[in-house]
Amino acid sequence: MEVPGAEDRIDQATFEQILEMDDSVDDRDFSKSIVYDFFTQADSTFDKMDSSLDAKDLKTLSELGHFLKGSSATLGLTKVQHSCEKIQHYGHKKDEAGSADITEEEALEKLKSEIAQVKKEFGDVQKVLKKFYKDES
Repeated sequence: MEVPGAEDRIDQATFEQILEMDDSVDDRDFSKSIVYDFFTQADSTFDKMDSSLDAKDLKTLSELGHFLKGSSATLGLTKVQHSCEKIQHYGHKKDEAGSADITEEEALEKLKSEIAQVKKEFGDVQKVLKKFYKDES
């Protein structure tokens, strides 16, 4: 089942695997609970990222990026996943590919930008999924 508006934000095949766990196409309670748990988890993680950025705690930022990368990958949220991977690399003072060293100052600057980016991507995919679940409040 295609998720309208997902375009390159959601890997359809991965998300379809989540939807297959629902009892029926009319009862999407199971997949919805997984998706909405992710929303709560992401919001909490973003708060921790903001605090860690203020504290210039690169290690924690890398760990938070890694954590959210895994959760978003499970749901097929590709753009969120890729941004979280960059956050993970920057927290290790590496470039976005994780291959070259960067300074702490460069890492913090890139982290600030990437955290803003991932929040936007999350907001976009959250709107798409709320619409999919007919919850546009």
